[in-house]
Amino acid sequence: MSKLRFKALEDACSHKPVAVATPTERPSVFFGKMVFTREKMKEYIADTILDQLFDVIDNGKPLSRDIANSVAMGMKKWASELGATHYTHWFQPLTGGTAEKHDGFIDKTPEGKVLEEFSGKLLYQQEPDASSFPNGGIRNTFEARGYSAWDPSSPAFIVGDTLCIPTIFVAYTGEALDYKTPLIKSVSALDKAAVDVCRYFDKNVSKVTSFLGWEQEYFLVDEALWAARPDLMLTGRTLMGHDSAKNQQLEDHYFGSIPERVLQFMTDLEIESLKLGIPVKTRHNEVAPNQFELAPVYEEVNLANDHNLLLMSVMERVARHHHFRVLLHEKPFGGVNGSGKHCNWSMGTNTGVNLLAPGKNAASNLQFITFLVNVLMAVHKHNGLLKASISSATNAHRLGANEAPPAIISVFLGTQITDVLDKLEKASADKGIVINAKKEMKLGVANIPEILLDNTDRNRTSPFAFTGNRFEFRAVGSSANCGGAMLAINAAVAEQLICFKKDVDTLIEKGEPKERALFAVIKRYISACKAIRFDGNGYSDEWKKEAEKRGLDCETSVPLIFEHYISPDTIKMFKTTNVLSESELHSRCEVKWETYTKKIQIESRVLGDLVMNHIVPVSSRYQSILLDNVVRMKEAFDAKEAKELAAQDTLIIRRIAGHVTAIVSKVDEMLAARKIANRLVGERAKAIAYHDTIVPLMEEIRKHVDELEMIVDDEMWTLPKYRELLFIR
Repeated sequence: MSKLRFKALEDACSHKPVAVATPTERPSVFFGKMVFTREKMKEYIADTILDQLFDVIDNGKPLSRDIANSVAMGMKKWASELGATHYTHWFQPLTGGTAEKHDGFIDKTPEGKVLEEFSGKLLYQQEPDASSFPNGGIRNTFEARGYSAWDPSSPAFIVGDTLCIPTIFVAYTGEALDYKTPLIKSVSALDKAAVDVCRYFDKNVSKVTSFLGWEQEYFLVDEALWAARPDLMLTGRTLMGHDSAKNQQLEDHYFGSIPERVLQFMTDLEIESLKLGIPVKTRHNEVAPNQFELAPVYEEVNLANDHNLLLMSVMERVARHHHFRVLLHEKPFGGVNGSGKHCNWSMGTNTGVNLLAPGKNAASNLQFITFLVNVLMAVHKHNGLLKASISSATNAHRLGANEAPPAIISVFLGTQITDVLDKLEKASADKGIVINAKKEMKLGVANIPEILLDNTDRNRTSPFAFTGNRFEFRAVGSSANCGGAMLAINAAVAEQLICFKKDVDTLIEKGEPKERALFAVIKRYISACKAIRFDGNGYSDEWKKEAEKRGLDCETSVPLIFEHYISPDTIKMFKTTNVLSESELHSRCEVKWETYTKKIQIESRVLGDLVMNHIVPVSSRYQSILLDNVVRMKEAFDAKEAKELAAQDTLIIRRIAGHVTAIVSKVDEMLAARKIANRLVGERAKAIAYHDTIVPLMEEIRKHVDELEMIVDDEMWTLPKYRELLFIR
């Protein structure tokens, strides 16, 4: 096996940059070339249908059969001209990725002829055999039916020879089996609740859109080295591996010059992404060796999420052209920074106002403060749910570590906004609010001062940070469907805005002027959610103690964190906003427990195989070489001198024996613990058992293996090491 490692090293070092044929047109010309955009619709769909279709897309009006048939005809004509021969409903099951089943456009007539067909029915609904997708008990295993239905708000696109139609995925009884369905519902809930509050300030507001700008972090590893690491192949991360002598200590990789081979990959990826309408904009080296980041222009949250999922698929395909493998796992390497997917979230009105951006006058700043404080209230009420929305077996390696957001949700606001809220909390409404003859609201400087973009340094330890005109949810994992976190934020804020309007209207009904009512409720909320605000070091032990005193959720066990999905507050919140039903929440919790168990189960099996078939044999072989050397020493020298000369070898022999004995013992213990866990009834119990018993054993085994890596002869070690995985590019 050591020969395989060195052959992989040889292959990796021989890989040269793959030249990319760049389009002769500017990006603005080929952007969206493979997307059925509104402009393309105007070319391929009759004018009489277009207005109705745009009403469906923009306002959620029902899609009639006639419209669907006309759209399907135009979409097929466009796709066929670009070489498409198949179509698929592209949906997002609870696996965290995407799914598709390709069908050809052809159909057979009674006369035995073959015709190309794509009807409205095929466009807007399919029945994929979905019995194997996780559903948390909503559907019986023998029920293969699951229905995918077209999401007109997300445009169709072409990948290869296949027309991809973004769809929702629901059960026969209507329950959501995906991430997209509740995300769309959360968008609608936030829109309605935010519009109602906006009309306190501007009657012209008729729509509020939630926006998302994701930052995708990832690692690149040469495919030859990847193939020589079974743990990377099967789990997405290295289950063992000693630190490289040099990793990220110098931080010389961060924002550094992009290696030529990687740059060609990035160029290729950007071209393919732009053709698919993904507005990629920023690329750079991240802090860890061979770690990189890609970020787009902000988009509406549903479309942005679709684009992120599509990008992850495109990344993997393009990487193989360049002899790379993309690692989207949150922690593929121990000892260096893991990868996240920072989700920058904001709200904007149809009148062009960013509701999370400071205004130019007191009235607009009051609107900004209103929405800011309501977001704080939502995060405070549902900090446990937000943590659950980003928790997973893979992201658990980042959370709580000193290189990623801590496992406690808090909000960083910056010095200026913090000072504003503190002043407002203490201010008097009577002195601060004046109404002039035109009924325009004026607020005293002491209450709502001029608010500028905060120029203080951002707190990188905060999992939910205000960054001037948006909130950055930094705890989302790099491999995750960010729709899970976004629907939780949208729904939580929607519920909070509903509560806010009710509280304000109650005061108005009692005779309070609107401005005083707004001010009074805001003051109360500032005090109520003060516990969620924290600008200090989120990694410190002091903060963990303080957070517990404040009543914030401090749980670190991922299976227990998932229980927030089925807490009374969560169930009430999702019911109020009509985003997820109680049965859907219970099913999602079951799926998350089941997925957690399976991932740890796979990792433990792979680890057991690797250590027993790679590490223990090669360690024993090296031990035998040393033993043979000791014996030869005794034959060549007198007893005293031989003992002295062989002392170091003897010590190493003992160390190897100790580590090997511990490894074999722990592997046996892990196998026994796994059998016990597998016999438990209920996904919750299994997940807890795997977390409490198997994960600690895996960590112990790894410690011994990593020690052996530093002892055993390098030429005998079978697996590519960190210095090779991280620095060959």
